[in-house]
Amino acid sequence: MADGGNAPVIIKRKKVIVAGGHHGGAWKVAYADFVTAMMAFFMLMWLLNATTEQQRKGIADYFSPTIPINRVSGGGDGAFGGDNMFTDEMLAQSGTGVSQPSLGNEPVRVEDSAEADAAAAAQVAALRDIEAILMGQGGESMVSDQALRHIVTRLTDEGLIIELFDLPGAPLFIADSSEPTPVMGEIARVMAQIFGIVDSQVAVNAHVRTRSVLHLNYPVWDLSVGRADSMRLLLEGGGLNPQRMGRITGSGDRVPAIRDVTAVRNNRVEVVLLRADP
Repeated sequence: MADGGNAPVIIKRKKVIVAGGHHGGAWKVAYADFVTAMMAFFMLMWLLNATTEQQRKGIADYFSPTIPINRVSGGGDGAFGGDNMFTDEMLAQSGTGVSQPSLGNEPVRVEDSAEADAAAAAQVAALRDIEAILMGQGGESMVSDQALRHIVTRLTDEGLIIELFDLPGAPLFIADSSEPTPVMGEIARVMAQIFGIVDSQVAVNAHVRTRSVLHLNYPVWDLSVGRADSMRLLLEGGGLNPQRMGRITGSGDRVPAIRDVTAVRNNRVEVVLLRADP
């Protein structure tokens, strides 16, 4: 051959593309996971706000692996057909059927549950209305500013708690006695008036502060009970039906409101509008 039989030299250049450059897709996967997690989080927040305690219990049991043997809730379209294994129909049967049938174990109707939820919601709304009127939310309060500074409220499972407390230089009872001051009388009259919005039972609980060991004869129990009873008399004198008084309690100095047990802030009376049983 003219070129001496040598084959031509072929140079092949391979273009290497580094994965994950500015066109890589790994960040998209991470972003999708983030968006999914946020969606689940907001769905959880919505469920907590939009469901009742009973509904949340049912949702929790749905994701529980012990659904078939849960006494409270559970079931579905599976083996137990929306029931649990502790009902009469699901218990192991012998020749005579259920050995210990339950009596009066009627299923709760959806209508009854809805009515109970509606009644509970109406009751909470009424308590919030009383709280708003007393504290002057959205308008003027029915008590003076001097009296309003002695009041805090909170809505709990027990009911609406109205806490009346001493301030430095401004007590609600004359020192070391159960005789109320004019400010306490004003607050009690207003409370008795607005309590007419509901027919709930009323409870009164009085607390006093701890005194130093120098006050050996400081009657914390007698004083707290006396102040609770004095508050009862003020409410009834303001027009509250005595039949609505559910209980009066004196807790002495056993439940301080703040860390400093000797502070006057611990001298307080709690008036509770109790929630009615559904």
